[in-house]
Order: sequence, then structure tokens, then C-alpha cells
Amino acid sequence: MKLDINFYKDKKILITGHTGFKGSWMCKVLTDAGAVVTGYALEPPTDPSLFEICGVANKMKSILGDVRDLAHLQQVFNEEKPEIVIHMAAQPLVRDSYKNPVYTYEVNVMGTVNILECVRNSSSVKSFLNVTTDKVYLNHEWEWGYRENEELNGYDPYSNSKSCSELVTSSFKNSFFANTSIAVSTARAGNVIGGGDFATDRIIPDCIRAAREGKKIVVRNPYSTRPYEHVLEPIMAYLMICQAQYEDISYAGSYNVGPDETDCWTTGDLVALFCEKWNAKTGESIGWKNEYDGGPHEANFLKLDCSKIKKTFNWKPRWNVETTMEKIVEWTEVYLRGENIEDCMGRQIKEFCK
Repeated sequence: MKLDINFYKDKKILITGHTGFKGSWMCKVLTDAGAVVTGYALEPPTDPSLFEICGVANKMKSILGDVRDLAHLQQVFNEEKPEIVIHMAAQPLVRDSYKNPVYTYEVNVMGTVNILECVRNSSSVKSFLNVTTDKVYLNHEWEWGYRENEELNGYDPYSNSKSCSELVTSSFKNSFFANTSIAVSTARAGNVIGGGDFATDRIIPDCIRAAREGKKIVVRNPYSTRPYEHVLEPIMAYLMICQAQYEDISYAGSYNVGPDETDCWTTGDLVALFCEKWNAKTGESIGWKNEYDGGPHEANFLKLDCSKIKKTFNWKPRWNVETTMEKIVEWTEVYLRGENIEDCMGRQIKEFCK
């Protein structure tokens, strides 16, 4: 089975965390497809923010709210009556989770409890997807990728809170949805990169900020290996899963969504690729420097085994890291020149879907 984006025309979709980087791309894809989209999230987490510059806000209903506020969330469900719910709201940064672990667990764990409670009380929801992360697994620094049946036990507060979010989803699924028509899945994506990410403590935004200022890119740990993928890879996979289980509940489950093994790159190699693509495109000559800062624990080696999603849906990644970097540089040039971001994203979505 493959994604039919036309499936989403006129479907009522609720997305939590829609003002974030991935959420903004998700809203762009769905509004372009003619879906009736409602977003529920805090104010955009960065300034500038992709949500505010990509032209999607006037094509959907955007509700400011906190997933920790069950009463407000339930009110939104009652009013909007969504058919499909995609839960993306999270405190998504490892380093921030060390600074504020209580907030991280409140958002990532109780936020999941609240959204699932609203789904449980809903008469309209048919398909629910909880978006988590590749970091949910107990990391043994293995050479091979983690499979969906591996132990869930993330090390740091962010990773561990997302492991808990997975367990909460499993419990609700077993306890409340086992004999219903509501399909419940989780999706564990690799390291997502793409145009429009302005977050702190992420490597591509760090590259772009340094390039914009004409400075060398500072890399905290050039030897960590991650499964890098363009943001449209998981977005389209999420929509494929939501569609499939909407039409046939037997597709509900947990899925890894990551790149092929050849696209598990070290951070240093990824930054070197950015410099190469940026310099070729702009004629500039930027570089990078290794400044390991002895920061909090982060995994050094992590990749996913995506055999399940490939076998189940005949799915495969479309853009390798080199193509992904070209799209990031393209997006960034459009942004820095003050040109039309909405058109650029629309073009990239169409190219990806060819």
C-alpha cells in the first residue's frame, strides 16, 4: 500500500504541536491536499518560526493550547470532532530535558495521556498516531539498527519520556481500544532535518546560523552517528500509516521510520556535506571546527531497522542525505533572499511526491 494524498481531501484532522518545525511541514502537506486541519499547540517555539512564514496559518484553524490542559483539549475535541489525530506536541530537545526534566515529563508523558483520554472519549476519531523518536530504545551502541520489538528505555529525560509515551500508548490501546474501531499506532523517526528548522542545539540550524553570520560552524560531537532524513520522509510515512489504519485497522502498530543504512552519517560528515553544498551554491567558503563541550550524555551511535514498514507498505526512503542537503540549501537561500517560502515548500513537496 502507498500513500494516496487525495485520501485526505475534506478529512477532519487534528494535529498537536502544529506550530513546530515538523508540524508546520505536516500542515503544509495536508492543507495543500485539501484537508480540514485543526492545530493545537503553544506559540511557535522559535523566532523566526516556520509556521509564521510558510503561509499555512490562514488555511487552517490554529488553536493555542497546552497538551497538559486536559479540559481545554477535550473542549477542542468536542467542537472539532476530528477523524484523524496526529500527536506531535513535545518538548523535543535532549539538552533542554536535562535543564527542565519535570516539564519534559509533564509534556511528553501526561500530554500523551491527555490526548489519548480525549481519543477514548471521542465518537469521531478513527485513526490516531503518536509521533515519538528513534531515541526511545535502550541504546547499546550496537552496529545494527533497533527493531520495533527492542526494549524501550531511553537514557536522558527527553528520550526516556518518549519511551514512557510509547508505553502509555500501548496501555491505552490494550485497555480501551482493543475491541473498538479506533486504530492506534506509534511512529519512531530518525533525526529529521530540512528547511525551516530554527531550533537551538540542532546541527542544521547551527550550520545555517553560522553560514549567515560568515562564521565557522561549531560542532559539539562530530563522531556521533545518526539516521538523518529529510522532514518529508517521516511526514509522508505518518500520513501513509494514518490512511492505512483508517481503512484497515489491522495496519495499526509501531513503526520505525528512518533512512537506509547508507544515510546514517556522523555529525562531522554531515556538516562537511553542508559546507560543500553551501559553498557550491553561494560561492562562499565556510568551514567547521570541532569544539566538544563535554555536555550531558547523548548517544554516540544510533540507527533504526526499518524492515517492518518496508515489508508492510512496500515503503522506502526517497531522498538520500545528499539530495536532502541540496533541498536544505535551496530552502535557506530562498529564505535569506526574502523570497516566497510557501512556493519553495510547495515545489519541494511536489518533487518529493513524484
